[in-house]
This record gives sequence, structure tokens and C-alpha cells, in this order.
Amino acid sequence: MIEILNLTKNYGQIRAVDNISFTVQKGEILGFLGPNGAGKTTTMNIITGYLPSTEGTVRVCGFDIMDDPKEVKRRIGYMPEQPPLYMDMTVIDFLDFVGELKTVDKKKRRAQINDIMELVQITHVSKRLVKNLSKGYKQRVGLAQALIGSPEVLILDEPTIGLDPKQIIEIRKLIRALGKEHTIILSTHILPEVSMICDRVVIINKGVIAAVDTPANLSKLFAKAMKYTMRVAGPKNQVTNLLKSIYGVKNAEPLQQKEQDSYDYLIETLPDIDVRKPIFYELSKFGYPILELKSIDMSLEDIFLQVVTEESEVE
Repeated sequence: MIEILNLTKNYGQIRAVDNISFTVQKGEILGFLGPNGAGKTTTMNIITGYLPSTEGTVRVCGFDIMDDPKEVKRRIGYMPEQPPLYMDMTVIDFLDFVGELKTVDKKKRRAQINDIMELVQITHVSKRLVKNLSKGYKQRVGLAQALIGSPEVLILDEPTIGLDPKQIIEIRKLIRALGKEHTIILSTHILPEVSMICDRVVIINKGVIAAVDTPANLSKLFAKAMKYTMRVAGPKNQVTNLLKSIYGVKNAEPLQQKEQDSYDYLIETLPDIDVRKPIFYELSKFGYPILELKSIDMSLEDIFLQVVTEESEVE
């Protein structure tokens, strides 16, 4: 659906995007992550045709952005971080204006706009001036304008920025629903959002691709040691000392008492050592039953920070 090949963008002597390549499959929601100045917005602006690349190829639905810019733009709905809204227009008039710009058939335009307003839940504010809407509703209008013309691809830059928790949850649900009908590139600084919404993640740092995979696979790839939480019935000091004595256990820390005569523990292992069976056998020797054992996966935030830090150290 989207193919980025050896994409480079220079601003004078500054290389904002450095020979990056990745693809987005049809129906996929791709999280596009990176720190400020990493090249995310530049890349999205090139994909949408707002900026020319210095080198490289961008294809959307088989069309090259350089050779067929109109065909590419026809297939993309773009919501920038600051949605391009006309504040002195009503919502319905603004969306009609966007439909005209996108050359949507006038006979079908109003029906399509009504469907989109219903989808993003702004029908009840359709006659209000955009400037009088809350931040959350302005974001919804920005999303609505991206959907006009039934684009196959949606590119959303920080769609939940500035929203309250309730609004964020609503927009997340909407993006997940849109993923059933559209291919989506989602750029956001809210990393738990990516874990909840996205099928795959691209992390870009200083203009280059630092990592590409599913959130689950990235967690396994970057986890240098496993962490577990464990609940054990038995005296705290004896259990702690036993856990620390097991080969492969780097550290065992008692947390708190959750049940009578039992405590929770945080266990960190050495790299590439599975300590679950040794822990079971050792504790069973002394009659200390394991009541609960859970692995702690690396969060996307942990992975992001590790990738960015490692890239900086290499440089």
C-alpha cells in the first residue's frame, strides 16, 4: 500500500531524513515514532506531497509521488498536528469546502459528509462555528476533513495531542475502527497509545530508522534480561535469600505483603537465562508454594528510550 525506498531529505547542509526505507501493508496501522527533530513530520510531508524529497522513492497504492502526485494525494487523507481549520466557517460549510477542494462529486458530497460527521460524532455541532468548538471537537473536525474523499490511506500526526483522558479514549476507539477500512500511519508521543492501537512500529532517530517490528517483538528483542513479579507463601527473609541464591537471578526484591503469610517479589534475571524451573524446584524443597508468577514485558516507552539512547551513544 505504501512503499518508502531510500528516502532522503536535505535542508541545505542538514540531512533531516537519511536514506530510510519501510513499507506499510494494506489495512495496517503503523506507529511512526521518534523524538523531536527525528524526521517524522518531514517524512509524512513527503509522503503526502507537501514536500519534495532530495532522493528516494515514495509509492502509494502503486503510484509514485513524483510521477503521479495527484493520484497519490487523491488516495491520502492527512491530519497534521495542527489541523488546517477555517475558524470563521461552520463545521458543515468547512467540510463542504474541503469536499469541493478534493473534487468530490457534488451530488454525493453531502451524503458523504453526513456519514463522516456521524462516524466522528460531530453531527450535533455541524452548524456551529469552528472557532467556538472545544479542542476535542476541533480535532474531530480535523479528522473528518482527512476522511473526505474516501482515501485509502490516513496519515495522522499527533491526533490526540491536547485532549483530556476521555477524549483520548474516544479518538483511540475511532482510530481502531478506521483501521478496519483504511491503512493508517499514526505519529504520536503517547507511547501507550501505540501499543494499544498499532500493528507495527517504526522508530526513527536523527533521520534514520532505528527499529521496525511489532510492539511485542520489539519487547522481546530489546529485553536484555527478564523481569517477573512473584507471590510466594513463606517467611520474607528466607524466601528472599533463596531467590537470590538461584543461578541466573540477578536480583530479588521483596515488595509488599498481599495475603496472609505471603509476599510479592520483583525478580530480575541475567540475560538469556530462564529461571522459572530452578525457582520452582528450589522453593518446593523448603515447602514455599508459588501462588502467582507473571513476566513483565518491556514497555514501548522503555524500548523507545533504549533505542534513542543507544543510537546517540553509537554516534
